[in-house]
Amino acid sequence: MAAVEGTAGGTVAARAGARRRGLLLGNAAAYVLLVISSLITLVPLVYMVSLSLQTEGETLSGDPVLVPESAQWGNYATLFREAPFGNFIVNSIVVAGGITLAHLLLDPLVGYVFAKFDFPLRNTLFLGILATLMIPFFVRMIPLYVMMSDLGWLNSYQGLITPFLMDAFGIFLMRQFIQPIPDDLLHAARTDGASEFTLYWRIILPQTKPALAVLGLFTFVFQWNEFLWPLVATTSEEMRTIPVGLTLFNQENFTLWHLTAAGSVLLFLPTAVILVLSQRYFVRGITLTGLK
Repeated sequence: MAAVEGTAGGTVAARAGARRRGLLLGNAAAYVLLVISSLITLVPLVYMVSLSLQTEGETLSGDPVLVPESAQWGNYATLFREAPFGNFIVNSIVVAGGITLAHLLLDPLVGYVFAKFDFPLRNTLFLGILATLMIPFFVRMIPLYVMMSDLGWLNSYQGLITPFLMDAFGIFLMRQFIQPIPDDLLHAARTDGASEFTLYWRIILPQTKPALAVLGLFTFVFQWNEFLWPLVATTSEEMRTIPVGLTLFNQENFTLWHLTAAGSVLLFLPTAVILVLSQRYFVRGITLTGLK
């Protein structure tokens, strides 16, 4: 009997050891795959940074150079001398930042109305807002251009910002996130005399920080990289945003790849910094929005 029990115990232990080894091998394989995928993803970025630090001769040699012989940090200073990239960056910050701030203030407000208020044609109006997501921007661009021209807002900050003060995706995202907030909490606050704006500002917004982080990040990244509308709505070099300015600079100086790469690094850097700073809220917001 003791021999049988010992054999059975040894079999169970062997199976447990095999499972542990299989789990370790699976985890190791997953980590190796993630590392390889990350390296493949980072190669273009690393090469862009390397290109921005090379000499003009190295970029035109025909042979890819991953590590330049001497890092040319002066390429960034040369870039600002060759074109007004300082203005481009300021314009992008004002436009992308202004639109992002408007979305963070207005999209949750509209989402709150659709999530917690009952009024005639509520669902019809909401579906109408969502339907605008299916309209390509090329269809809306000409009416927007004519409207901005009639208002005298072309080649101005208000002409770049006003058409994008709210977004159907942001309204949908905030409505979906606000809906699960208990109505009893809002009723209790109303009973205590809180106004609707107080409910929105002190109860709704603090509950939606993860969703606001997602909305803010998506909006800023999209608007920071937006090319078509700033190209159409601006006529002077002083009002260009950095994607437009960088593209036109490359067309005028198509052999200066090291300076174009330096401009690309400047275009990429702010969004990377914002993503790192808001990563915790971003991941939480995506997770919670998916669960809801």
